[in-house]
Amino acid sequence: MYDIKLTPEAIEDLAALRKFDQVRIVTGMEAQLTHEPATETRNRKRLRPNQLAEWALRIDNFRVFYDVLPAEAIVKVVAIGVKQGNELYIHGKKYEL
Repeated sequence: MYDIKLTPEAIEDLAALRKFDQVRIVTGMEAQLTHEPATETRNRKRLRPNQLAEWALRIDNFRVFYDVLPAEAIVKVVAIGVKQGNELYIHGKKYEL
């Protein structure tokens, strides 16, 4: 079983959202990332090499970007973004993956 750790930036991203959305995202992270976070599913996928994170979790129109540290059994959430159409916004700015 993996522990989920959020970086300070991810905590800021989460705090900027509505309470309803925060609860949905935290519930989704706990359901999807505590067991086998490095297994691709319909809502989890490994990303092409980029500077942000190795994995992305889809929760409705939100994206949770994370890295898996198997030696420590930790999932490190580095950012939470909002997908609007084909555009992704992280920290309130448009982001290209």
